Amino acid sequence: MGSQEPDFTSQVADLNKYGQALNNCESVEEVVSLSLEAVSLLFGFPYTTFVEVRDGDLRVVHSTYPAVSAGDEPLAVTHEAFESGETTIRSGEAAGEAEDGVGATLAVPATIASDVVAIIVTRSVENQEFGDEVVRPLEILSTHAATAIGNIRSRERLERARRDLEKRKEMVEMYDRLLRHDLGNDLQVISAFSDEIAGNVDDEWSDYAERVHRTAEGAMDLIRRVGDLVSTLERQDEPTPRSLSETLSAVVADARDQYEELTVEFDAEAFDVRVYGGDLLDSVFTNVLTNAAVHNEGEVHVRVRLADASDDRVTVSIADDGRGVPDDVADRLFEMGVKSEDSDGTGFGLGFAKALTESYAGDIDVTESERGGADFRITLDRV
Repeated sequence: MGSQEPDFTSQVADLNKYGQALNNCESVEEVVSLSLEAVSLLFGFPYTTFVEVRDGDLRVVHSTYPAVSAGDEPLAVTHEAFESGETTIRSGEAAGEAEDGVGATLAVPATIASDVVAIIVTRSVENQEFGDEVVRPLEILSTHAATAIGNIRSRERLERARRDLEKRKEMVEMYDRLLRHDLGNDLQVISAFSDEIAGNVDDEWSDYAERVHRTAEGAMDLIRRVGDLVSTLERQDEPTPRSLSETLSAVVADARDQYEELTVEFDAEAFDVRVYGGDLLDSVFTNVLTNAAVHNEGEVHVRVRLADASDDRVTVSIADDGRGVPDDVADRLFEMGVKSEDSDGTGFGLGFAKALTESYAGDIDVTESERGGADFRITLDRV
């Protein structure tokens, strides 16, 4: 055992160098290439297969094993390692294709938290077995590969979010111009003439004119609100690391001060993580949290907790014991301007929260809480 330790220490040092290089990779293909190179140079195994996992689907990206090519269905041992999430070793006939001289097969899952993102499968020749001196370093390599892939996928999500946001901005800006210029001008004419008519007629006709005037004024106010929303989204900067604990602490403190009927259960220490967000990240949580107070009558209890946290994603749950989401808006809750029939709001709050969250490569949805109210889940990329 003592003679193996220096070799292991040297391997760890070499693997850490590969780890630094892997973290600088810009694509999964680069991660695959470096990982295969490390297995070949550090361990001398001729047969290695790299399998990427996305949404539960296993895909062979590259393989130096003749029996498996890119795009092929991974062999059984790979699926075993994926299902168990643990290193899997098979010897003898179970190792693979006996005629290719395979003595043993080792499948090492690359995981982020409990999620398998890739599997490195290597094979020994003849009767060579895999001991701890091989398994432990390969598990270190798989950890480095998993971290690199997680970082790449986070960047991909951010880039997709930026592109989606740009498309949405273009559409919203177009509608904004149409509303402000065409409809806005017409409403100003209607408002001015109805106000003039109201001052020159009596009784019932005056009341009708006043109603027209108020409706036109309300529509123009709505157009101004849409314009303010567009301007806000246009000013959004690139997402940067933010303290989730500090952001939520400030939001919860403001909500407690503003709404006496709102009781918030919140532990700042549970949110000691950093996430990617912009200057308006607090507005996402503010819109959701105040939604519980505004759209429910009487006292409302809200619990803010960390629902899920992996190495690359964080999900915050904001659950209340109110009346829940009205059936008439449940399917369109996050659309701009959507509100229930008895709501006095504009219907833009949650739509604004969703637009901001997606601009940070995150997501927001809602389900029924354990106490019968609404449970909003905000998911963000973790730093």
